[in-house]
Amino acid sequence: MSAASASTGRGGTLNSALFYVFLVVFVLVSVFPLVWIFKMSIVTKAELFESPPTILPNTPTAASYGTIFADPSFQKALINSTIIAGVTTVICLFFGSIAAYAIARLRFRFKSIVMTLILAISFFPAVAIIAPLFIQFRRIGIIDTYLAAIVPDVVFALPLTIWILVAFFKELPFDLEEAAKIDGATTIQAFRMVIVPLAAPGVFTTAILTFIFAWNEFLFANTFLFDDNTQPVTVVIPNFATVYTVDYGAQAAAAVVVTVPLVIMVLIFQRRIVSGLTAGAVKG
Repeated sequence: MSAASASTGRGGTLNSALFYVFLVVFVLVSVFPLVWIFKMSIVTKAELFESPPTILPNTPTAASYGTIFADPSFQKALINSTIIAGVTTVICLFFGSIAAYAIARLRFRFKSIVMTLILAISFFPAVAIIAPLFIQFRRIGIIDTYLAAIVPDVVFALPLTIWILVAFFKELPFDLEEAAKIDGATTIQAFRMVIVPLAAPGVFTTAILTFIFAWNEFLFANTFLFDDNTQPVTVVIPNFATVYTVDYGAQAAAAVVVTVPLVIMVLIFQRRIVSGLTAGAVKG
């Protein structure tokens, strides 16, 4: 028994060691590109093109950040990205919560098929509809407007919204709505005043994921937006280049500035995000 216990103990220790080694390697592989981009943003142009490249910056400088913040088009692009991502998130939450509530609470035939079709939209190749959408948007005159980016963003972000919220609404007891209706609340009032507040972790998680998706979107914005007054940061960042040279330092600095708000937001609300993603995963 003692030999078996010792063997089991060694096996457990080895498994734990392998787990932590894997975890460290995974973190390093995930974080290294971000750290390297940050390093590119704070070195001089001469050091940027050194071969072999330096691991740590020899002469840190904020010149690249000065370049991007002095560019009016980049400042406007930050505002544009915030508007596009914010409006997309609000629309997806409004329609997605209503659709998810109906799917979770109503009994109807082919519910599973409906959910499968909704999910299929997320896997549909966006590039396949670029040309038809461009023709339609040009006909109705919304090219170079926020709407040209918001509409396709909503279409591809809405399935994610619905799928996440359906899981939350299914976990909420139906008796709560019945009690609210007995007290005189309508279905809409019960949904707005009882269900949505209780599903706050799921709503919050969905809002963050939708915002990040719209903030990072490039394909539709690059195709439908040509004016500096409407282009988001994902389209403006590659513009820090000329016919002959590319300002990699400015591009790296812009990438850091665009990424940092998302990282800060996730770090601040990480507990809500985790609770939102795991709620409904385990049956009580």
